Amino acid sequence: MGKLIVLTAPSGAGKTTIVRHLLKNIPHLSFSTSATTRYQRPGEIDGQDYYFLSSSEFEQKIQEAAFVEWEEVYKGQFYGTLKTEIERLWAANQHIIFDIDVKGALNIKATYPEQTLTIFVKAPSLEALFERLQSRQTESAEQIQKRMDKAREEAAYEDQFDYVLVNDQLPTALAEAVRVVQRFLAKA
Repeated sequence: MGKLIVLTAPSGAGKTTIVRHLLKNIPHLSFSTSATTRYQRPGEIDGQDYYFLSSSEFEQKIQEAAFVEWEEVYKGQFYGTLKTEIERLWAANQHIIFDIDVKGALNIKATYPEQTLTIFVKAPSLEALFERLQSRQTESAEQIQKRMDKAREEAAYEDQFDYVLVNDQLPTALAEAVRVVQRFLAKA
């Protein structure tokens, strides 16, 4: 059985960039593709970035107990990790990296306490986070405000994570993430 590396962060903190860096630099590490009901952004590929499901498809999978964890992260937007995704990657002798929300991360840690490393990625300040969200130019002012509200809520959980990574200078944060994950994977 492989290990699970779970990264979570408020939107805009840089976790996706860090996850991509870890995937490129650490062997036998594969990405766990989450399922979601949110809209598909330009350039995203179904089955690679997310499994894009309708609300009814997602609800059906909840009824079937097909998720290791799932959450309504924003009103009407569900995210979850399919059990079949973990089974698929472990069958390929891979460690698994997750890019998921705070509650999902803590649920995975509770289910697999010995195999899981949880990392909370955060921007150096809420102001920096706001600037990052604005510079992406992918969301309305209302959506950005929702994400900022969610970021404040998620910050209350950071002390429940194994490691808190401040993404102030990206090269430093990337190197630190590699060190932390390699140290965890080297443990028996």
